[in-house]
Amino acid sequence: MSVRELVVLGTASQVPTRHRNHNGYLLRWDGQGILFDPGEGTQRQMLRAGVAAHDLDRICVTHFHGDHSLGLAGVIQRINLDQVPHPVTAHYPASGQHFFERLRYATAYRETVKLTEGPVAADGPLAVTEAYTLDARRLSHPVESYGYRIIEPDGRRILPERLAAHGIKGPDVGRIQRDGVLGGVTLDEVSEVRRGQRFAFVMDTRLCDGVHALAEGADMLVIESTFLDEDVRLATDHGHLTAGQAAAVARDAGVRHLVLTHFSQRYSDPAEFERQARAAGFDGELSIAQDLMRVPVPKR
Repeated sequence: MSVRELVVLGTASQVPTRHRNHNGYLLRWDGQGILFDPGEGTQRQMLRAGVAAHDLDRICVTHFHGDHSLGLAGVIQRINLDQVPHPVTAHYPASGQHFFERLRYATAYRETVKLTEGPVAADGPLAVTEAYTLDARRLSHPVESYGYRIIEPDGRRILPERLAAHGIKGPDVGRIQRDGVLGGVTLDEVSEVRRGQRFAFVMDTRLCDGVHALAEGADMLVIESTFLDEDVRLATDHGHLTAGQAAAVARDAGVRHLVLTHFSQRYSDPAEFERQARAAGFDGELSIAQDLMRVPVPKR
């Protein structure tokens, strides 16, 4: 059975707190697992969330600040210790190649798994598979940072009433789906386009073109909201977003489910992030991320 869900491993900005681990997010996409921004403690959070090293197919790092990447060493070594039977690909800003290598080889261990390095140097597609295209866009942060987007290919939705009008039933339904035509009736005549799902992951950044491009039409947008709106100057100075800014991006992009995360430890009331997001006019599904929560990607 296919599963598409976000598993939140950590939600803290800069430093972990008593209730929030450093960042870490696993996207389950059918049989694939994509780990975003494994901060310190991610390996332990994976155990608590029931996520195994075998579940990982890709690792996507937005930038090389510690709260987004210090867990790489442990995760990579765990992949090798558990002898994951399939290749794993790591994406990260090309300018941070030396940081990646230091983390990959932070200590001695036995390499048993093929880890493919996929540095990101420009906007555009990083990988194209049957299940999705992985895309990247440059963000605005004091160090080079990229956001990521998963785009499922468009499919087709069969319309029963049109099948019935053409007298198509039983095994013939499968034949027209497979062959595209049956007895002079085309697949287009009995179906409609079903737009593929879209997932966007936006971490440390100011407002910029990349944020809007990644969020456009997303079924789920996972986005940082480090600060509340009254601290917008701090957000801009340090290369971050406020809850209201993130929600306004989601509102304008037509996002269906907004997940706010990466919270500064200065705030004690998570509900205020939700209040400010709603005040910004976002009226879709909204989750204020908590460690170890699971959020299904909205179905189409």
